[in-house]
Amino acid sequence: MASNDKKGKRPLWLSMEEQILQHESQLLSGSHPEAAIKQIAKGLDEAGYNVSRHGGNLIKLRFAVDRAREVKKPLLKDFNAAVSTLSLEDVIDPYVATTKLIDSLGSTWFELNSAERRADVVAILVKTKLDLLIAKAKALPGDEGIRLLVEEEIDHSVIISAMGITEEKLKEVIAQIEKERAERARVAALLEKVADKTDEEKVRHLIDNNVAEALILEMAKVDKGVIEAVNKAMEEELKEKQRLAEEEAARKKKEAEGPALEDIEPEAMLEYIDSIREIMEFSDQEKEIRTMCEQSSIPKALVDIAVSDPAKLDELEKEAQG
Repeated sequence: MASNDKKGKRPLWLSMEEQILQHESQLLSGSHPEAAIKQIAKGLDEAGYNVSRHGGNLIKLRFAVDRAREVKKPLLKDFNAAVSTLSLEDVIDPYVATTKLIDSLGSTWFELNSAERRADVVAILVKTKLDLLIAKAKALPGDEGIRLLVEEEIDHSVIISAMGITEEKLKEVIAQIEKERAERARVAALLEKVADKTDEEKVRHLIDNNVAEALILEMAKVDKGVIEAVNKAMEEELKEKQRLAEEEAARKKKEAEGPALEDIEPEAMLEYIDSIREIMEFSDQEKEIRTMCEQSSIPKALVDIAVSDPAKLDELEKEAQG
């Protein structure tokens, strides 16, 4: 005897109702549905259900037919119509959706209230949810559909088949999702460290730690205006730091170049000129002269004259000697 709950086989009652729906005109139009009942029983036998030679199952079939004739339509006509109106939001929780569906049909089709059929309805709505998720996923741009199914924990083989992608592509999307989850965990830890700070301080802390603006908005739960204000303040601070750095660089450059010609004392002038002449005896290459003069802390103003107009050193020497 074939088992009605054999893995992969539809429940017997549901298979019966499907057959009743297919033979609706034969069963409901005349006063003698016996021929159609025998035809249905034979078809169910061929499908692996023992109905014709199983008294209990044959009684179930006759009862289902009697109920359809009583209500003047097959159970599945109402059931399928109700399921077809369900949205993804309706079946987010298939168990809750099952209760609502059975409540809406139960006054007419009280047989749906049995524990066995309730479990089967849950399975149908689980499949309905999957179908709706896949439909939604296919309508999304880029990899968003794949991401949706991964986040809904749909079996990977189902995702690959439904979305027409390779296993490598799925692994790529999963890796990206895991990377984003890791980043969210990092941001959560950063926010925990500044939990008692103002929104501005939290935003600054996240920006300093290279958190993307979209994630700041999402996880810090601040207005975009707060981020803009913090960015503006940080830009001003950066400009001030840059200004101070430029001033310091200019100061150091001026210090390295030494005093202007008019600021060099005569005695120092003579010492510098002597040093330049010694260097120029050693090398006549401008680059080498400048390097050695710099190492000797000779003012740049004098070095420029030495490499461009060496004869002027004599004039400066005479002026310094008085």
